[in-house]
Amino acid sequence: MNTATLGAAAPTNPVPLKQDASVIGLVGLAHATSHFSHLLLAPLFPVFMRDFGLSYSDVGLLMSIFFVISGSGQAVAGFVVDRFGARPVLFAAISCFLLAALAASQVTGYGGLVLVAVLAGLGNAPFHPADFTILNQRVSAPRLGHAFSTHGLTGNLGWALAPAFLVGITALADWRVAYYCAALLYATVLALLFWQRDKLLTEVVVRHPDAPKGADLAYLKLPVVWWCFSFFLLSTMTLAVVQSFAPSILKNLHGVSVEAATLTISAYMLCGAFGMLVGGFVAAYGSSHRLSSDRVVALSMSGGALLLLVCATGWLGAAGTMVALAATGFAVGVGGPSRDMMIKKATPKGATGRVYGTVYSGLDVGFAISPVVFGGFMDRGWYALTLAGAAVVLFISVYAALGVGRRTGPQGSGAAQSAA
Repeated sequence: MNTATLGAAAPTNPVPLKQDASVIGLVGLAHATSHFSHLLLAPLFPVFMRDFGLSYSDVGLLMSIFFVISGSGQAVAGFVVDRFGARPVLFAAISCFLLAALAASQVTGYGGLVLVAVLAGLGNAPFHPADFTILNQRVSAPRLGHAFSTHGLTGNLGWALAPAFLVGITALADWRVAYYCAALLYATVLALLFWQRDKLLTEVVVRHPDAPKGADLAYLKLPVVWWCFSFFLLSTMTLAVVQSFAPSILKNLHGVSVEAATLTISAYMLCGAFGMLVGGFVAAYGSSHRLSSDRVVALSMSGGALLLLVCATGWLGAAGTMVALAATGFAVGVGGPSRDMMIKKATPKGATGRVYGTVYSGLDVGFAISPVVFGGFMDRGWYALTLAGAAVVLFISVYAALGVGRRTGPQGSGAAQSAA
């Protein structure tokens, strides 16, 4: 297959910092709305349970619906991004979020909440293939590490903003007003991106008439793609444990209050965001000093896994465990930009959307299955073992990262590019 350029070719050095910064900022803002939408429903679950008489299983199913739709739609979205460009797909995704917020403001029962989960899941599906297609095509190579760093950081900030935004407005007014305000937020972001739409234009993949049948799926035959998928699935399972169960673990093992335990999760996210900021410089340093991305990822994930194992022992007590959990967020965050550089190296030319869509669907799968697996541990009172299990899974993800590195090095890179 070949490509036809709709706009300017991907920038080469020297590129003005302002040009790259504009693209990075716009994509980062869009990514923040995606992570905000992960929590469009969850912060108000107690309100829905009270108003609509729902159970924990009922509201938990809403998140399963969200991630199943997002994960299954992500790979498909990659094909759409490659064929039609990232910009229209990004606009459609944020429009889905806008519709989800408006629908949430009108719900009168469980069926309406299911519709919100479906719309938000559809909106979330295209973000990684669209975002990374824009960044890889429109940001100059020396600044890609910082671009990926900002992308991850803004995602964490979106996670941090959603509960404060929705719960805060609900406390001041009511939850329907909170969702009207969320819809206004989405509309403002969409308007800004449309105003700056020239900075988001990307190349599209044009199928050659003589291309063999199934050529668009050739990338699926590359083992490196599935090693990347496995890495995302495994590392996300650990994140899901921290997000879902850390407050209960701290409470049961150390008698920590709900407020302090919740603050620990916020600290984890903020430290993760700071780690991604530092990780951007690490990725840039690695690119210029032959420090491979997979090794940076392996070191950061190993550090995070060791910290989780220490937390599982209980040796640090309540305060020490909370600090160590926050430090885990930093350790994992440092590897974020190098992780995205690692995926870039594994991506054949002309298949960016498809590869990122497939690989990042592992994130949704990890979020979907981790609560089921480790929820069984929690039900049996195996609180320390839950943390230890999360650490083991993170260690296994290190093996997957090194597996990617072996297949994108000098001997493996040719094979990785042959599916283009």
